[in-house]
Amino acid sequence: MPKKEDSVVLYTDGGCVPNPGVGGWGAILIYNGKERELSGGEPDTTNNRMEMTAAISGLEALTRSCRVTLITDSEYVKRGITEWLPGWKRKNWKRKGGPIKNVDLWKRLDEAASRHEVSWEWVKGHAGVHYNERCDTLASEAIAREKVSVRSGRST
Repeated sequence: MPKKEDSVVLYTDGGCVPNPGVGGWGAILIYNGKERELSGGEPDTTNNRMEMTAAISGLEALTRSCRVTLITDSEYVKRGITEWLPGWKRKNWKRKGGPIKNVDLWKRLDEAASRHEVSWEWVKGHAGVHYNERCDTLASEAIAREKVSVRSGRST
């Protein structure tokens, strides 16, 4: 059981321009009065994959078990982890309607979350929530960096 001092607030966001296309994600960890920003991008991805990558990267950055409040503006991430994932796991990662999209990331997110005590919260995107807006900026900056890399023939 994580101790009270091991409480973390994790804001996440991801995006893609166009979708699918060049993507970026941002995450902010807030703990013990400190903030840590994380971001990254991919040259060929989707918005949902970047939203998931932000959550995974934030959780994987934690070096010990923590009580995490993860705040996302992605209903896909929140509903996926809290509503859909238990059924997918019971059915051996299968569903009636065909293959599960992004199953590789769902498995990673499930693994990363299992090391912590996570409560999942959804906020409306682009609604003035300070840290959500900052994560959006981090994701946009990562997209811009990735586009420069793609144009120059480099991959990050």
